[in-house]
Amino acid sequence: MSVDYQMLEQEMTTWRRDLHSHPEFGFEEQRTAAFVAQKLREFGLDEVVEGVGGTGVVGTLRRGGGNRSIALRADMDALRITEQGEKSYRSQSAGVMHACGHDGHTAMLLGAARMLSEDGDFDGTVRFIFQPAEEWGKGALAMLADGLMTRFPFDEIYGLHNMPGLPVGVFQTRVGAIMSAEDNFEIVLKGVGGHAARPHWGNEVLVAACIVVTNLQTIVSRRLDPTDIGVVSVTELLTDGTRNALPGLARILGDARSFRPEVSAEIEKQMRRIAEGTALAHNVSAEVNYTREFVPLLNDAALVEEAFAAARSVFASENIKVRREPMTGSEDFARFLEHVPGCFVFLGNGEDSAPLHNPNYDFNDDGLLHGAKFHASIVRRRLNAS
Repeated sequence: MSVDYQMLEQEMTTWRRDLHSHPEFGFEEQRTAAFVAQKLREFGLDEVVEGVGGTGVVGTLRRGGGNRSIALRADMDALRITEQGEKSYRSQSAGVMHACGHDGHTAMLLGAARMLSEDGDFDGTVRFIFQPAEEWGKGALAMLADGLMTRFPFDEIYGLHNMPGLPVGVFQTRVGAIMSAEDNFEIVLKGVGGHAARPHWGNEVLVAACIVVTNLQTIVSRRLDPTDIGVVSVTELLTDGTRNALPGLARILGDARSFRPEVSAEIEKQMRRIAEGTALAHNVSAEVNYTREFVPLLNDAALVEEAFAAARSVFASENIKVRREPMTGSEDFARFLEHVPGCFVFLGNGEDSAPLHNPNYDFNDDGLLHGAKFHASIVRRRLNAS
């Protein structure tokens, strides 16, 4: 049975806009997961399992007698952002929106499941993984902890993300590091607050906190090898002070990005040294809480070449690009690559697209068919029926 691509594109657009209207935060994707499971069952998949890792869904499609299995993954969660704009399908959930395009990723993978179920032309097993809670780096770990690899084994895995700024119809990936690790930190300074007119009566923490914030910027510029990539960003400075009262407590929060564990370890070491040294100089105490939330996303070299080969049947040759540099955003697809090899790719969302995580962002429906076709193409290539 041949696939009617025009009809499929219309269906994917309808699915995507329905999902966009009903966004759900990580591990709260009850409606989304039910929608996905219903569609997979309508397509006639061999097995559809809900509740994997909380709200994850795994669909299985088998053809022929091949014993190889590959996985395709999409993320389903939305962000706690209030959507702007007046489009007819805007978010109906107050304070939550699909500001990263996971509605589009989900619709593309559903489209691929529809294509492969109608016109498989492959020999083996495909796992369609619909993952919760990507945005805060817990969804992949939850699915793995729930036995993903033993309950639904696969040999390799592929994923994708839309990319604002790239024209629709452009395909990008690269060998090795393509997205960074993300570490979170909180530095707590404690002293003795007091009246703003009598700072010498206590040991307030605001001056020390400001010095810590400034000196953290020297970690990348003065402590890391210039050939390594690192980012240290302070995103919050909170105190218990008020207009005429000096604070006795300050919290400095932020995140750090890197591509090698050694760089992450050096950032943490230098951060502790700066916080503790500054606290000592100002007669206050310092506590550093440093956690590693995302690991670097490292594409397998051989499977990158396979992805490029699969892309040639979907994208114009001049639009298939090697991404020159990795990006310092993070993606918990990397957790799956700790278990099997895989490849993660970027697809253009339009040069005029609003940035990801922006209240005016919207997934570009013109890219839906590209994503679905790429998913199907990599399956047919890797599970060749001939």
